Amino acid sequence: MRAMVLHIPGEPLRQEQRPVPTPGPQQLLIKVLACGVCRTDLHLVDGELPQALLPRVPGHEIVGQVTAVGADVAPGWIGQRVGVPWLGWTCGECAFCRTGRENLCDQAQFTGCHLDGGYADYTLADARFCLPIPEALSATQAAPLLCAGLIGFRALRMAGNARHLGLYGFGAAAHLAIQVALGRGQQVYAFTRPDDRAGQDYARSLGARWAGPSDQAPPHPLDASLIFAPVGSLVPAALAVTVKGGCVICAGIHMSDIPAFPYRLLWGERSVRSVANLTREDGSAFFAELQHTPVHCDVTCFALDDANQALARLRAGQFNGAIVLTP
Repeated sequence: MRAMVLHIPGEPLRQEQRPVPTPGPQQLLIKVLACGVCRTDLHLVDGELPQALLPRVPGHEIVGQVTAVGADVAPGWIGQRVGVPWLGWTCGECAFCRTGRENLCDQAQFTGCHLDGGYADYTLADARFCLPIPEALSATQAAPLLCAGLIGFRALRMAGNARHLGLYGFGAAAHLAIQVALGRGQQVYAFTRPDDRAGQDYARSLGARWAGPSDQAPPHPLDASLIFAPVGSLVPAALAVTVKGGCVICAGIHMSDIPAFPYRLLWGERSVRSVANLTREDGSAFFAELQHTPVHCDVTCFALDDANQALARLRAGQFNGAIVLTP
C-alpha cells in the first residue's frame, strides 16, 4: 500500500510502499476512503507537537471501510463504514478515564501522532474508538467532522447557552461550528485576519451576523468566544469584547504564547479555558445532533499522492471549508 510518511519535522512527507498491516486483537483493518487534512497535521509536520512519535503517517479525520478484524473483534464489523478520530486509545483505568474524561488520559494515544493515521491506502484502528458513519454522509463530507466538527462541537458545549458567540479563525472547524450554533438559535460573529475579506464574505454567506478583522470589536458584546486560530494574542482581544461572566475557549492543540494582559480584562468572572482532545461520548452526541441539525462541509479534494500540496494549501489558507485526501 501507499503511505505518506513524516520522518523529519519541516521536511515534506515521503511516499512509501508498505505492507498492508495486520490488525491486532482489538483492531480493525480499514481501507481509507477519505482523510481530512487538519491544522493539527500542520503542527505535526512543523515540529510543534513534541509528543509525536516519528516516523509517522499523519491524518486523524479518517473515513473508511473495514476489511479485516482482529481476534477479539466481532466479524460483523467487516464491510462497515467507520470513522477514526484523533483519540485512538486510552488506558481505561486512570481517574480521568473512570470519570468520563478520557480525553485527559495521560497515557492516551492519538491517531496520526502516536498511531499511524489516514494518509495511506489502509490504516489500523482500535474498534472501541471508531465511530459509525451515517449512511446519508459521503466519505468526503464525513471526514472533516471527525476533528474539525468534533472539536468545534466540544467547544460549543463549553460555551453553554451563549447567545452572542464569537468565532476567531474561520477555517474548517468554524465553518461547521457556525452551522451547529445557528441551528441552536445562537447569533454568531466571525473574526478573520485583517486582510481576509474573502473569509469575512464566506462567514456572512454561512449566516454570521457580523464578520470582520480580529482587531475590531463586534457590534454586540460576546457571551463566549471560540478561538480556532493558533494565535495567543487573540485571547486578550477576545476577553476585551466579552461580557462579565463570559468565557473564551481556546480550541486548538497548539497556540503561540498568550501575551500579558491587564487583569481588568479577566475581572468580572470572565474565564479562559481550553479544549483538550475529545471523547467517544462527544462523537455519539455530535452525530446525534446532526440528525436534526444537518451541516454541509465545503470540501476541496486532493489525491493522496498530493498530500504535501494539500498541506501547503492549508498553510496558505487558500480555500474555504476543509481539505480532504481521497486515495
